[in-house]
Order: sequence, then C-alpha cells, then structure tokens
Amino acid sequence: MSATPSAPVLRADEPGSFPHSVLAERHPAVIRQVREAFPYGPAQRRALDALLDSCTKGVIEDLPADAPDRDRWHAWGLEQYTGRSWFEVPWLWSESYFYRRLLEAVGYFAPGPWQGIDPFRPSKLAELDSPETDEELAALDALENEPAPERAAALLHGSLWGNRADLGFRLSAQSTPGQSTPAQGTARPAPGLVADDSAAFWSLLPPSSRAGTLCLVADNAGRELVPDLLLIDHLLAHGRVERAVVHVKPYPYYVSDATTADVVDAVRRLAGAPGAAAGHGRRLWAAMSDGRLEIRTHPFFCAPLPYEAMPDDLREEFAAAALTVLKGDLNYRRLVGDRLWPPTTPFADVTAHFPGPVAALRTLKSDVITGLDATVRAALDATGDGRWRTSGTHALIQVRT
Repeated sequence: MSATPSAPVLRADEPGSFPHSVLAERHPAVIRQVREAFPYGPAQRRALDALLDSCTKGVIEDLPADAPDRDRWHAWGLEQYTGRSWFEVPWLWSESYFYRRLLEAVGYFAPGPWQGIDPFRPSKLAELDSPETDEELAALDALENEPAPERAAALLHGSLWGNRADLGFRLSAQSTPGQSTPAQGTARPAPGLVADDSAAFWSLLPPSSRAGTLCLVADNAGRELVPDLLLIDHLLAHGRVERAVVHVKPYPYYVSDATTADVVDAVRRLAGAPGAAAGHGRRLWAAMSDGRLEIRTHPFFCAPLPYEAMPDDLREEFAAAALTVLKGDLNYRRLVGDRLWPPTTPFADVTAHFPGPVAALRTLKSDVITGLDATVRAALDATGDGRWRTSGTHALIQVRT
C-alpha cells in the first residue's frame, strides 16, 4: 500500500458524520441492549454506566493492570491514545476498543460467574431461530433442482447479501423506502451491486480442480454465517476446494461477529432443519469432523489495525491459500485501510499488501469504498443521496488475483 497515494484516516470528530453517529448513538444503544440481555448484578451495571459516560463524554482509559491482553493493546496503540477523546482517535481503533471495554464491564475476562458469557448471545440465537431464517432455509429445496453453476451463483449471492444480517448495524440503520434485501436463494443479478468480480472469484476456484485451501474470514453470526457455510459446503462438495478454514473472532465482538460457538450453532441449525438444509448441515458436520473444514481464530481478528499490519503467521497462512474471502464491512475497512479513499481508487492498489489472492464480499455500511467504475460512481452520486455508502442497500464483490 505504500506506493498508493494516501487518504484521510476516518475519525468520529465531525458531528453529523457516519462515524460520529456510531460512537454517539450506536454504542449507547449497544450498552442498553447488553444491560437488558442478562440480569447483570450491581457491579456490572455500574461498569456499563461508567463505559456509557466515558465513550460519549469522557476519554479513553487504560485497561486494568491485571488484564490478560493489556500488553497486546498497548502494542496496538492504547498507550498512545489513553487520555484522548474517543472521537479524536482513528474510528477503527475507537470502535474496536469500545467492544473490548464492554466485555470488561460485564466480567467476560475476569474470574467469576460471568466469565466467558457472550453478552450478545441472546440476540444471535433469536436471529438464528427466526421465521426469516426458516424461510431462507426452505428456499434451499428449490435450489437443489438447479444446475450446479446456477446453484453456485445463488450461494455466492446468498453469502454476499447475508452480510446485511448485522445486529449492530440494525441498531442505528434507518430503513430506505423502496429498498429490500434480495432473497438469499436467488441467482438473479442483485440490485445495488456496485462492483461484481464474480467471474474472477470463480476463476480462482475452478470445478473439480481440488484447488487447495479456501480461507474465509467470517463477519456476522446467524443469518450471515449460515449462507457462508452453505457456500463452503458447495465448494467442498463440488471439488472446487480441497479444504476450507473459517476464521472467527476469539471473543464476542461488534455485537454479532461470529465466534466458534456461533459456527457450531449454525451447523446445528442446518442439521436440524427440514428438507435440503439438513443435508448441508450433515455434510458440514462431517467435514468438521474429518478436517476438511477447520475453525480457527487469532487475536489479530480483534485488533484495531488494518490487515497490512497482520502478523507473520497469518500472512503465511493467507499466502498459501488458493483464495482468502473477507466477509463484511469491518473486514473490508481493515483490508483497504479505514480511509476516505476516492471511490475510483483501484482495489488492486490498496490490497497489494495482502499476501495472496483475496476476495471481498461486503454490503456497504461505512464510508470506505474503493474500486468503483467511474460511471457507476457518477450514477450513485447522481441520486443525491450519499447514504448509498452506509445504508446497507448496496453491495460489492471485489477480487484481487
């Protein structure tokens, strides 16, 4: 990325901006949701109140001296930012640290009855068990009769548009009249697809090639993770990859981000569903059991840093993969750098640092965007509604081979 002209780092210090609204509105809503999710005791409630006051009106504070990851966060910039307003530091950093402090407040890391309890689990499970999930799984029955190329295209678009199933995003997103999420079981061209490198995606994973390993860095649990797993099942079943590795967060993060427990919940949900979904679930369970599908995690997935700063062990793993798929908005921000790039900045330029072929599947929920065709960018700007960047009504498939 060093050869690419720079762009301003996104911060939340401008009232009315999208990053400002996340810190000023979404984060307080997240705290309220967490307070209501569990019968936390007085100590946890006081800590949540203190975090609410800190993140809206106060300054960034250091982690406790006995925090297990204090040294790691210092290496990630905590020492530099302690004492500064949450709104002054890079937005990616302040967002990430907010969720780390939220877990601190509810006792996630400390010995005691709340240690290891996911504060977002009730919302994740409610979504996974929702009627909407039932409808999406039922659509798999009709898909079984489609030719393999049509099934592949439908599952890719299901994984892409499933990214709208983001619980944190819903806390502050406003509905857009006339817009709806494309059905996850459709192969029709998705409206609002501002960049589509599907052909390049499939060229890296040709049929029956046993192309090697696919790495998928997951984003959200529930109704996004399910279509991600369905896509992986298809790739394994049709010999497009020999094995797959799903990378998840090491602890709960950004409300709905997937952890190992969420992967298991999703596979169980598939296996217990009627119709074709159950077959997908059984195959995924078997693939996990025999090592063709592996779940991994790494502390860096909760780091407030771009992928350009990834450690050597992750860099070596992604370099060896036939393709790494990065799901969702946060992974996109970390991939290209959380900067206000001119939208036509070439995607290949800002991802040149990545050690192997990479694909981004993302619905747009933040200001960061690269790789747009000038004509597409002009058409989007001509609508007069700059919310196309942040409303989740547009999406992209971008690939750097």
